[in-house]
Amino acid sequence: MSQKRLFLLDAYALIFRGYYALIKNPRVNSKGQDTSAIMGFVNSLFDVIKRERPDHLAVAFDKEGSRDRLEIFPEYKANRDETPEAIKIAVPYIQNILKAMHIPIIEQAGVEADDLIGTIAKQAEKEGYQTYMVTPDKDYAQLVSENIFMYRPARMGNGIEIWGIPEVQKKFEVERPEQVIDYLGMMGDAVDNIPGLPGVGDKTAKKFIAAYGTMEGLLANTHELKGKMKEKVEANAELGLLSKKLATIIIDCDVTFNADDYELSEPDSSKVHEIFEELEFRRLKDQFTKIFSGEAAATTQGTSTPAAKKSSKQAGAGQFSLFGETEDSSEATSSSSRKTITNTEHFYQSINPGMAMKLFLKNLLQQEHVCFDTETTGLDPLVAELVGIAFSWEATKGFYIPFPEDRIEAQALIEELRPFFEAEHISKIGQNLKYDIKVLAKYNIEVKGKLFDTMLAHYLINPDMRHNMDVLSETYLNYTPVSITELIGKKGKNQLSFRQVPVDQQTEYAVEDADITFQLKEHFAPELNEAKTVSLFEDIEIPLLRVLADMEIEGINLDKKFLESLSNELDNDIKALESKIYTAAGEEFNIASPKQLGVILFEKMKLVDKPKKTKTGQYSTAEDVLSYLAKDHEIIQSVLDYRGLTKLKSTYVDALPNQVNETTGRVHTDYMQTVAATGRLSSNNPNLQNIPIRTERGRQVRKAFVPRNDDYTLLAADYSQIELRIIAALSEEETMIEAFRNGEDIHASTAARVFNVPISEVSREQRSNAKTVNFGIIYGVSAFGLSNQTSLSRGEAKELIDTYYKTYPKLRNYMSEQVDFARENGYVQTVLGRRRYLKDINSANAVVRGAAERNAVNAPIQGSAADIIKIAMINIHKKLKEGNYKTKMLLQVHDELVFDVFKPELEDIKTLIKTEMESAYQLAVPLDVDLGLGKDWLEAH
Repeated sequence: MSQKRLFLLDAYALIFRGYYALIKNPRVNSKGQDTSAIMGFVNSLFDVIKRERPDHLAVAFDKEGSRDRLEIFPEYKANRDETPEAIKIAVPYIQNILKAMHIPIIEQAGVEADDLIGTIAKQAEKEGYQTYMVTPDKDYAQLVSENIFMYRPARMGNGIEIWGIPEVQKKFEVERPEQVIDYLGMMGDAVDNIPGLPGVGDKTAKKFIAAYGTMEGLLANTHELKGKMKEKVEANAELGLLSKKLATIIIDCDVTFNADDYELSEPDSSKVHEIFEELEFRRLKDQFTKIFSGEAAATTQGTSTPAAKKSSKQAGAGQFSLFGETEDSSEATSSSSRKTITNTEHFYQSINPGMAMKLFLKNLLQQEHVCFDTETTGLDPLVAELVGIAFSWEATKGFYIPFPEDRIEAQALIEELRPFFEAEHISKIGQNLKYDIKVLAKYNIEVKGKLFDTMLAHYLINPDMRHNMDVLSETYLNYTPVSITELIGKKGKNQLSFRQVPVDQQTEYAVEDADITFQLKEHFAPELNEAKTVSLFEDIEIPLLRVLADMEIEGINLDKKFLESLSNELDNDIKALESKIYTAAGEEFNIASPKQLGVILFEKMKLVDKPKKTKTGQYSTAEDVLSYLAKDHEIIQSVLDYRGLTKLKSTYVDALPNQVNETTGRVHTDYMQTVAATGRLSSNNPNLQNIPIRTERGRQVRKAFVPRNDDYTLLAADYSQIELRIIAALSEEETMIEAFRNGEDIHASTAARVFNVPISEVSREQRSNAKTVNFGIIYGVSAFGLSNQTSLSRGEAKELIDTYYKTYPKLRNYMSEQVDFARENGYVQTVLGRRRYLKDINSANAVVRGAAERNAVNAPIQGSAADIIKIAMINIHKKLKEGNYKTKMLLQVHDELVFDVFKPELEDIKTLIKTEMESAYQLAVPLDVDLGLGKDWLEAH
């Protein structure tokens, strides 16, 4: 007879996890009730039942805190924030659901859930049960034994983790799980306000455990310690013992394990349905029915060993599983790994010249990992001057070096720091390191060694969230940093330069940034590993950071005179369109005013019977509305042309000359790695990626970008149909793969197949329609959308799409598989493992769900194309440096790279670029790159 299994759920740990996992997209029903916490917990419960089919199960709740701990330490958990209102409201609902399901609730006033679970787990062990403590809280590791395991929700879609004795030994570097108590006591816990031993962190605690075994062993041998650590440990011995007691889970509470009470039994289905209907949990209602009617077999039923369970995957399609969530919210209330900074407990010091500086530098160069942060006079790194640099390599500690205003003196000071910045053995940590690298480049300082950028790390962990330091600090460290506006004021003529801020305030502000960033790094490093994105981070995004910094510093030459003449031509074009529109309308009006335009088009001219209106009751003149009507009404096409030209003139033709750097005489765009969730780069100040290329006037803007001088020429290298090649390869669609391998015109090849004609007889219109479908399929084009983009009727468009899928059946299967994968896992990924999380993939709203389904298909394709060109950029940049070429990479625009080529190097460069781009990633389909040369970007393209 197999060993019986008991599952004990830590209610509040799972409730908080569910609530915070959905914090950016809360589940709110039609009554306005936030049901995130309830939904999250119920999904956790269902996940356990569905996977494990446990013999026995119970749920433990905290009630009124820990009376025993508060008696010996009144400040216990004093730092805790007020419980969110949504969670307070959720608990009664959750308990009613459990009662309806006949699942026992373990609760005792003045006793915490971990003590209840610890007590019952030990009792059940004596009665021959295997007990699984379902919680994300690492503190439970102290209870693990031969028959007691932690059943931990794993992060980032990686199923579950089972911690037995070997896992605890490895995680905490202990011989016995009981030593976790000593580890927690030594290190303390800021969230629970357990003080610990001052100055003892994770590494030191593990070192002490290895040397002395226990807290008592450490305190008995303090004579072996040295310096300040010896003083601190001896002075705080009682505090250490108190902390150990606070960290110890009580295993003799007044609660008794009764096997009959905890046996999983038949639920009161009608009562559960009634509660779910009130909460509007339609999908969970279906899940409940499937699970308890026996339709959903447990994924690990019959394999009760920890090793077998560790490999189990996420729950079935349609289920939002907290064991596969994208947010690390599990330890929001109780985990010792979550750090909290306090304003009073830190050591930030300003370093003065002389002996203090020498001592600081000596200490600095002995470190392995250092966070640094430059403070400057402005936001443009190519113009801004250094005001100071902050350093931190230990939480809540850091140093600040203020810089003199005199440039010669500043250069002399930075030279003292050169050994640090150029030390290969020291890993440099920062938030948006590209900015710091560009600032330091002005001082002829190259930042060498391994880099860790917290902004980039978080982008890979949670691409859809904001990545600025304040948000990250508040989200992951429960701390709101000092705002820069508190020091220098808000924008305007009265805003100060950071140099005008007193040095003591500079120190507090700057070192706080470095300290926070260092702590964020400690938080994100394991997250990257768990998301399986370490390689993407270290091999793609971090090397690319350096490439982009060089490209941005280089900039590109601009022909101002040409833009001036183009501006005059656009003025004439715009005036001609104005006249044409006024004549058609029969009066003059403000074409740029949506309100006036709507009245003219839909009231006076009555161009449509039932015009679309905005929420404010005005006629909608949005781009999509007018584009749909343009082919039937000449005035609307003229309005769209007018809008296009006025935007082109203001955004590019008149704006670009003002963005030329006065020192370099060039335009320096800023590439952003953390904006597009797909992995694509975006460009800003100026945005060179959105210059229109479908209109003649738009294309002419590219003519203004020219080589540095007559010794150079521009070269544009463009991946040919890379997204189609990727989807052909990923879908393993042989017909399409073969066409690419044979070098066929893919659009003509597709047209020949879908229209059933020889490729030599494909008409221009047929090829055009096939091209529209080829590219549209990736974005989920509908018959309605296709008919709008072509001359086909909606019926003809539907027939063409149906024929297309019959022609390429594996493509259709691949798209379905991607959507299924997204439903199951909550994300899709590129060829390099870049994840796109799709929180709405199981939305009850068909429109919202449809958008997520289209992203499930598109994101891996678009993201893989982005990954591939990033690899090419890194490799080309490396080869250009190694070969000491004068040629420079200047721009990246989607699938295109632009180079300033030194003419004597041209033939070598052409070969280098084509080879590196085409070999950047091996697909079943060959990558093909077109090269173009010219005296300006337009001619080269």
